[in-house]
Amino acid sequence: MDKLIINGGKRICGDIEISGAKNAAVAILPAAVLASKGVCTIENIPDIEDVRGVLKILESLGCKITSGDNYAVINSENINTCKADIDEVKGMRGSYYLLGSLLSRFKKASVDMPGGCSIGVRPIDQHIKGFEALGAKVQIEHGVVRVEAERLVGSNIYFDVVSVGATINVMMAAVLAEGTTVLENAAKEPHVVDVANFLNTMGANIKGAGTDVIRITGVDELRGCTYSVIPDQIEAGTYMIAAAACGGQVRIRNVIPKHLESISAKLIEMGVEIIEEDDFLVIKSDGKLKGVNIKTLPYPGFPTDVQQPMSALLSIACGRSIINESIWESRYKHLDELKKMGANAKVEGRIAIIDGVQKLTGAEIRATDLRAGAAMVIAGLIAEGTTVVTGVEHIDRGYPKIEEKLSKLGADIRRIKSEDKRSLI
Repeated sequence: MDKLIINGGKRICGDIEISGAKNAAVAILPAAVLASKGVCTIENIPDIEDVRGVLKILESLGCKITSGDNYAVINSENINTCKADIDEVKGMRGSYYLLGSLLSRFKKASVDMPGGCSIGVRPIDQHIKGFEALGAKVQIEHGVVRVEAERLVGSNIYFDVVSVGATINVMMAAVLAEGTTVLENAAKEPHVVDVANFLNTMGANIKGAGTDVIRITGVDELRGCTYSVIPDQIEAGTYMIAAAACGGQVRIRNVIPKHLESISAKLIEMGVEIIEEDDFLVIKSDGKLKGVNIKTLPYPGFPTDVQQPMSALLSIACGRSIINESIWESRYKHLDELKKMGANAKVEGRIAIIDGVQKLTGAEIRATDLRAGAAMVIAGLIAEGTTVVTGVEHIDRGYPKIEEKLSKLGADIRRIKSEDKRSLI
């Protein structure tokens, strides 16, 4: 497997451009199968493994796909199967969005249980609850989820917990249902709004996305359209943290500053200067930071996907920081890797207590999941000496060309391909 080699302690300066949002793209691409007429041209999609995986899955269903730099053209008029069972389905969480889109258009779907990062129990019970409320029958046998309905009829659905995946999946299932569907206690994340906007561009009738009540009036059909994915809130937050950690001045372009307010607020509390403009942020840091307390929450709260990169920054901040991970129960595996570099952290249930140290030192560390991988890269940028990051395949699922983007800012980071026999140091 590939490795990242980082010689830390370098200040970073310059401009960095944020790619399209991973969490939006992996839902919008499956939603394209709802177009029974015309083609969907999806622009500003990130060049990451999860996107390539979704496109392979769509091709296996019979979609005709043309793709290039940051775009894909999807023709789903002649889909010939509602069964998604290739390897890519099991390897990524977002494959479950095919349940909602296929059920909506064809009234049936069969999808292998999705995979993704190991960050705790990730049930699909709220998805199932929504599908059943619309009139579908759901069976899970031998690791396969099967949904089927003679007809789908709008319903009032209250989610027991705020779930981004369930909100998007049931929203897709409802766009072609008879009558009106009301989703209460819905997720409000930016990518939920982006999927709703995409569906509306295709001809759906969705109101209230971005609030906790979404109303969907069913339509007869959806058609192809051209749509551009929003910037990636999590990628932007990760590079904000990297800039804060390394010191210097970095302009982060192609962002929606409002999506980043909870991250900006904590960085400012730590002593980072942030200048906000219409579509970019400037991060200024002298590297002298103080600890803060963080509780992860659904949007607009502090994102759970930024918790791990943030913990790397907190490991060298002055004083004690406390993280309360309220979303996932197993999202602290990366702290064991940080300890190899000299971090002082302990975990008590969903609480992590981090006492800042003066420095981290380079070590061989492993990315245990996608966002943990980002934390390892940030730790390597901070540390004295050389850090070797393994498990890079996790990072590639969500961060396009991470070593190229950071190198342009002045970081000393390179990738060693698995077949490359050169010395790692």
